[in-house]
Amino acid sequence: MQLIYNPIFLEHDTGMHPENKKRLTSLGDLPVTEVPNGEQYLTLVHTPEYIKRIEEACMRGGHIDNDTIVSPGSYEAAIHAVGATIMASERGDFALTRPPGHHAHIDKSSGFCLFNNIAIAAQYHADKGKRVLIFDFDGHLGDGTVKFFNESDKVFYWSLHQYPAFPGGGDADEIGTGKGAGYTINIPLPPGTGDEIFMDAVESFLPIAKEFNPDIVAISAGFDSHQYDLLLDLRLSLNSYYKIGKLLSENFTHVFATLEGGYNIEMFPKCLYSFLDGINHREMKFKERETDSMIQTHYEYEGRKAMAIQSLSKYWKTI
Repeated sequence: MQLIYNPIFLEHDTGMHPENKKRLTSLGDLPVTEVPNGEQYLTLVHTPEYIKRIEEACMRGGHIDNDTIVSPGSYEAAIHAVGATIMASERGDFALTRPPGHHAHIDKSSGFCLFNNIAIAAQYHADKGKRVLIFDFDGHLGDGTVKFFNESDKVFYWSLHQYPAFPGGGDADEIGTGKGAGYTINIPLPPGTGDEIFMDAVESFLPIAKEFNPDIVAISAGFDSHQYDLLLDLRLSLNSYYKIGKLLSENFTHVFATLEGGYNIEMFPKCLYSFLDGINHREMKFKERETDSMIQTHYEYEGRKAMAIQSLSKYWKTI
């Protein structure tokens, strides 16, 4: 898995906002990839009215909701982020893009997100008859993504996220509805969750993801669960990101990723490269002591895990 990067993503100018261009410039000089304009794919997920509204809002600049800021360069950055994510999905690479996407709804921006990059790429492949697994390990629930695929049995959404935290929801018994019942896994992690709980949540539900037998695995790769990230209260070390990458490459053949969160610009590069080292079967470059969780956190997690297992057990043989 290689990085797909283009400086057009720096044109999304948010000033001193937590989601700012330093997230990418913190990585230093990167090889530049020519990325396509993904505007033609926006209507796979978003309404034409919303797309037009975002384009006009970017021309004006400023806040478009309580959390999200745009600038005159934001629309071009956003549509190329979509294009880069589609490119990554076809090549099995990592789209190092901004703005992020998983909080964006059909007709509403939210949580720093304009267009839902991962949902668009997933729908692009679902329309071609592919079974798509979305694994969202960002520390926030991808509320836009999970809502869009809530009734789908072609796109499986699996999220590990802190609860309580923005944006709310994502309870363990929220497993999809209609044809999509059983095709959503939500694992709400208590604040204070360390490596051992996080990896248990991955390993315990991985058999369901494999039973789904996806043709393609789409990763909403957010790194804000790291112990030094400022927006959440999870306690992951770099080791979890390495292990996630390794597990994915060992269990699935066609995997791609696009960037979501991760706001500590000193730790973000180490988190990203730890994930890439894992998925590319390389030795882990950066070392960090593993974290653990308090006993009360374990008790809370086990209750939530049991609820998820109970809710999903009638749909899958492997749980």
